[in-house]
Amino acid sequence: MTETPAPTGQYVQSLARGLSVIRAFDAEHVRMTLSEVSRRTGLTRATARRFLLTLEELGYVRTDGRNFELTALVLALGYSYLSGQTLPQLAQPLLEDLSRKVSESTSASILDGEEIVYVARIHTRRLMRVGIAVGTRFPAYATSMGRVLLAGLSEPALEKYLAEVRLEPFTDRTVTDPGALRDEVRRVREAGWAVVDQELESGLRSVAVPVRGAGGEVVAAINTSMQATLGAGEGTLEEAVASVLPALQEASEKITAALAARGWA
Repeated sequence: MTETPAPTGQYVQSLARGLSVIRAFDAEHVRMTLSEVSRRTGLTRATARRFLLTLEELGYVRTDGRNFELTALVLALGYSYLSGQTLPQLAQPLLEDLSRKVSESTSASILDGEEIVYVARIHTRRLMRVGIAVGTRFPAYATSMGRVLLAGLSEPALEKYLAEVRLEPFTDRTVTDPGALRDEVRRVREAGWAVVDQELESGLRSVAVPVRGAGGEVVAAINTSMQATLGAGEGTLEEAVASVLPALQEASEKITAALAARGWA
């Protein structure tokens, strides 16, 4: 869990503690007891209890007397930000449709520096040791969506990225040679899609395609992820790609068209 920042002269400790209680809940900790919240936040049981009961009175938390969980009202905290970001809103229903078609998890992300940031996610089953949710970040070089987004960079921007990024292995399959990564990104740029086979985590395979803005530039990427030995991932890598790529491309075209209709660049 993200640690609370060190205090400054303008730091309001009670607000920080209240937010730490909210952040304690995630995909792996949807419902928790008071003791679990206390342990994950580092707050005493008495302090955690006061914050939980305050959040309950405000409508952000509900309890059955033993377990606590967030309510949908928490979503209002991010509404001001999300209302200005049309991509997640437009992508979500199309990703849901894509997930139903391929029976796999689907996601959308954007490039932020050297990392991808998830802006939409449809979860079907857990594939990774680390839970993925909106806001999750991964190094671009080791992900299919990251390679699609890197392929959308200009050559000078790509060279700058390759000169500055630290290519560290996540598995024995991870591409860590800058020249090999450059070649792969250029292949993705030409093909219009990327596949990453167990480079971020063993047993995880994913295929991604770009989403384009009104001017044709790559503004986001969507993917579908699968286990390397089950479902759509069963069989050869080529068979896995063929099983999901047409549906991915169709979803990308729909999202791109929806963005264009909104004038989203």
